[in-house]
Amino acid sequence: MNRLVQGSDGREWVIRAQMEWRKPATADDFEHDVAANHTPGIVMMALALGLGVILLVWMPEDVVVPQWVPLALLLLALFFPLRWVLRRPWTVVAETEGDATGERPSERWVGTVIGMFNVRGEVMRIAKSIHKHDLPDFDGPLHPVE
Repeated sequence: MNRLVQGSDGREWVIRAQMEWRKPATADDFEHDVAANHTPGIVMMALALGLGVILLVWMPEDVVVPQWVPLALLLLALFFPLRWVLRRPWTVVAETEGDATGERPSERWVGTVIGMFNVRGEVMRIAKSIHKHDLPDFDGPLHPVE
């Protein structure tokens, strides 16, 4: 997701947002990050699929299953993967090359926004702030980077 915004001082800002597959490591998360790989998730998925297959194989022939039951099971199975996708962190970057006269230097602001739907609104708020005040909002998720 890229967006070009011009501030009232004449500088052009590029706002980029990119989805991250892993949460960025922070000092607060360091001690709690004990999962070394995806093995527990794979084992649980295989166990759930195995139990589902056993349930289908051992079901008597005269059992009538309502049509909504397979749909409910499918929705239940897709809940956590869908939640995982929708709650991914996005890295948002707003940067400018400066103005042509050299009075205003180049700047780079970086931050993280959680959620696919939140990032669109946050990019719009950043664009409004740049257009109105020539900088991203200090109270927002972006912070200047040297």
